[in-house]
Amino acid sequence: KAKAKAKAKAAKAWDYSGLEKGSRCQAESEGKFWAAEIVTVATSKARASAPVKIHWVGYTNDSDEWVGGDRLRSKALKVKGKESAEGGAKPAGMPFAARRLLLVKPKVPAPLDPGFRPVILGKKAYLEAAKECTEKLEWALLRSDGCARGSLPVFDEKHKESKASVYLAGVMIQELIWQRSASELKLFGPAKICKAVKDAFSIGGAYEFEVKSMPHVCGTPDKPFLTTIVDKVEDLPENKDTPQVCGKDASGCRLAFDLGKSDIKTVAVKDNEVLYSKETEWDVTAEDPEYHYNAIMDAMKLAKEALPKVDAIGGSATGTISADNEATWCDIFPNVKPDVYKEKVVNIFKRIAKDLAGDVPLKVINDGEVTALAAVQKIKHGNVMGISMGSSEGAGYANADGNLMGWISELCYIKLDLNPKAPTDPWSKGSHRGLSHLYLGQRGATKLAAKGGVDVPANYKFPHPDMCTIKHEHHAQCLKLIQKAMTDPEKEPQVRKIYETCGVYLGYALAQYSEFYKIDHVMILGRVSKGAGGDIMLDTAKKVLKEEFPEYAHIEFHTADDHFKGVGQC
Repeated sequence: KAKAKAKAKAAKAWDYSGLEKGSRCQAESEGKFWAAEIVTVATSKARASAPVKIHWVGYTNDSDEWVGGDRLRSKALKVKGKESAEGGAKPAGMPFAARRLLLVKPKVPAPLDPGFRPVILGKKAYLEAAKECTEKLEWALLRSDGCARGSLPVFDEKHKESKASVYLAGVMIQELIWQRSASELKLFGPAKICKAVKDAFSIGGAYEFEVKSMPHVCGTPDKPFLTTIVDKVEDLPENKDTPQVCGKDASGCRLAFDLGKSDIKTVAVKDNEVLYSKETEWDVTAEDPEYHYNAIMDAMKLAKEALPKVDAIGGSATGTISADNEATWCDIFPNVKPDVYKEKVVNIFKRIAKDLAGDVPLKVINDGEVTALAAVQKIKHGNVMGISMGSSEGAGYANADGNLMGWISELCYIKLDLNPKAPTDPWSKGSHRGLSHLYLGQRGATKLAAKGGVDVPANYKFPHPDMCTIKHEHHAQCLKLIQKAMTDPEKEPQVRKIYETCGVYLGYALAQYSEFYKIDHVMILGRVSKGAGGDIMLDTAKKVLKEEFPEYAHIEFHTADDHFKGVGQC
């Protein structure tokens, strides 16, 4: 009978890739599940129906048995083809070895997210465990104006922890890709580990999203992303950056726009003084870019009325903007078809400027970079990280000289949380878990609203499908309910935990960013940072740095009204 039941359930196609030798599981025998241990996972067709050999805990090896997925219980066992809540690809699983080494509880826990496991702590734990390793994986990420280098000590290919090496290498390479951009990945190191990482950064691999996205990010949509393995380390190009010098004066009459995922911010500035500032909500999911053009133009015309003339136009947008003010890759046009994007979106900023004010000077950069530049002007110091916690995370960095590094700094696509059950997000279409999109922005707060005791409609309770799309309206309204609940003395003790949790996210994120950016100052903007809740969030982030990362406790926090950013744009 047991065999008949097994055949009846065989319709499911099981993914055994997460099962590892030595990992614990439960296996069925005579209708009950008992403690067992994985001995091996076969890949031959002959064993397809029962590819997992298990050892019954407490019994001799003579009782070892081959079983299929229908007789197993393990978090590492998945059903093939199962989609995420966002309807995209299933995120890659976390190997048992990676779970054992990388999942570290933070000293400052997230009150409403007890499963939060910071990437930065996972890296530290791994490096401690791998300190005796003699082999190293090295990589180079090439882009048109530079190259990023990275490396990781790795366990021997036959060692039980080698899968942790492959997993963490993928996380670190993905992190570097979204910091700098890349058109090609070159690898050098142990053959099997290089092969595994190459497979991960190929079509069909764990990082297919990056492989498909980077050609568009780099402005070369017809040139595929390449991953190659080189024969010797000397074949890896050296690290190279191309800093960008930006003007820091806003004299004369200037217009500026900031295009976010939920609204258009427009500013009119005369001789460094903001005369006009307004936010206009819009729907970035529109398929026709003429909608975007008209929405921006209408908002800019109102701002123009505040000035006697227009001497220059500045702007910012999410995504990557070329040196020639072209919208190389902007995720505020998510539903515009590729051919239409190329025809009508790439030059949209140039068209807007010309139609609005003729041939005046124009400069458009990434929205996070504007925050950093405006912060340099305000605090008169460099080594500034700007983080706008709006609809998502917008980040930028200015070096000691107050100039940009030439990096894309799309940190919203970087993994902050290693928790295997961390949420997926709609921008990566469910390809990854724990990306910053759902931690440092409105969604970091709104996903916790119900847990924080805020009375919200049923469809505002994460992960309701309405809260798992790229549209921001529900999140904007949910954040307003959170802010209102903070003013209720009876609810405040529980609601404040939302901001404490966001502060934990921010603190560990800053420590992670500090591995690559020399940060002396951080400017925080965005709706999440406003009011008493924002103060709680920043105080908690400072606590994280002081208690867990004293080497970064010197970082000074700054806040400002959003319209101050307009001076930086101009």
